[in-house]
Amino acid sequence: MFALWDWIDRIPGFGPWLGLALFVGWVVYMIVLGGWIVLQKREPVATLSWLLGLALLPYIGFLIYHLLGPQKIQRQRLRRARSRLERDVIEGGLCPAASSPEAQELARLAQGATGLPPGTARDVRLLVDGAAKYDALIEDIAHARHQVHLEYYIYTPDRSGAALRDALVACAKRGVKVRLLLDAIGSGACTGTFLAPLVDAGGEVAWFHPTHFWRFWWRPWLNLRTHRKIAVIDSRIGYTGGINVTDDENERIRADAYRDLHLRIEGDAVRALQLVFAEDWVYATGDRGFISEIARTLPVPESGAISAQVLTSGPDSSWEAIHRLQVGLIHAARERVWLVTPYFVPGEAAMMALTSAALGGLDVRLLVPRMSDSKLVTLAARSYYDDLLAAGVKIYEYGPRMLHTKALLVDDASTIVGSSNFDHRSFRLNFEVAVLFQDRDLGARMAKLIEGEFVRAPRVRNDRQRRLFRTRLPEALARLMSPLL
Repeated sequence: MFALWDWIDRIPGFGPWLGLALFVGWVVYMIVLGGWIVLQKREPVATLSWLLGLALLPYIGFLIYHLLGPQKIQRQRLRRARSRLERDVIEGGLCPAASSPEAQELARLAQGATGLPPGTARDVRLLVDGAAKYDALIEDIAHARHQVHLEYYIYTPDRSGAALRDALVACAKRGVKVRLLLDAIGSGACTGTFLAPLVDAGGEVAWFHPTHFWRFWWRPWLNLRTHRKIAVIDSRIGYTGGINVTDDENERIRADAYRDLHLRIEGDAVRALQLVFAEDWVYATGDRGFISEIARTLPVPESGAISAQVLTSGPDSSWEAIHRLQVGLIHAARERVWLVTPYFVPGEAAMMALTSAALGGLDVRLLVPRMSDSKLVTLAARSYYDDLLAAGVKIYEYGPRMLHTKALLVDDASTIVGSSNFDHRSFRLNFEVAVLFQDRDLGARMAKLIEGEFVRAPRVRNDRQRRLFRTRLPEALARLMSPLL
């Protein structure tokens, strides 16, 4: 750097003036962009990292920030149209009596952070792995009468994707309204040719945050993706969880397919899932009349015995609702905390909650993959093991396949299942969805499922080998990237 400035200063005639101009430009650049970054009020560590990058790499750093830097979306909430649908959902919804003061407090917290009311489900099925999910979904689509709405992060044009597409095509040909919302990055492999049969049959396809690099004056939303997995059939049956549409999650096709979990829900809580899809669809397409159509066709609420509350989070809200509810549940635990996640990169609040629960004598267990599909994330996750183990947290690494389940079980009744990983990206960058259940029977089923996973997951030992250059240093370096993962 100093050699470059010395070379500029020696340019005959105008070297000193050029150097001065570049220096003044650099100062102005840092004041303007640095002030802009500081005013976004992000975490101090992340803010200082971006400021340092901009200072040391004046132009390349700006390009990286322009493409991947943190952004706040002032998403138009379609307030008048949305408020009408929310009113229909809330007034028609059936809010069950919570089982305890703690559950009531969590329900109020969830509604305050998301705007979505508590509801009920009369049936909840746990669908383990892709084949079970695809079979159930295709069967429900075959019996749809009015609407089929789907939103996915990853939809690939392979055998699994083609089977679902063909089911949607047949459904659309019967006159059912079929709408498919795909993330432009995660589902980028889906070409117009692959989706043409659905469009020709009368189905609609929309893309979430398509990137147009030639519009250089707009910041692209490369980092802000819809990670949600939602399917709603006739506003009566809902699906959500961790399973995308891809052969990578279909164990019938691939022996090494991801190990994952999805939900099939019936009951008035599905109305909230419909609201979440409706808002995303209108945001992606601008079709505001769609909200009114949904409001007119909402079915009569169906009461159920299972307390179910839909949770959402994303960069259009600063409340980090799913993260907030997870931490709140852990703090409210009395007996156990079992967390299953493929990506574990916690913040300070989450680490404090987990270690406090373990230090308080609770049964705190963490189930993660032995090797995720990201080496960097795996190393970053392992950098937190020492503190967790010292506090008494039991850590298990699932090995037969890549673990992709996202679930939290607290005590006997409280369960969160959805699309959200336990990492910074899901906490702050991705649009996510999950469901909070308060039900002992469902809690017992979740406990049995997770206990079965522990059998296939060796426990991490305190006396494991910790070589400096092979493990400790790579993990420490990966941890430095935690705010950006």
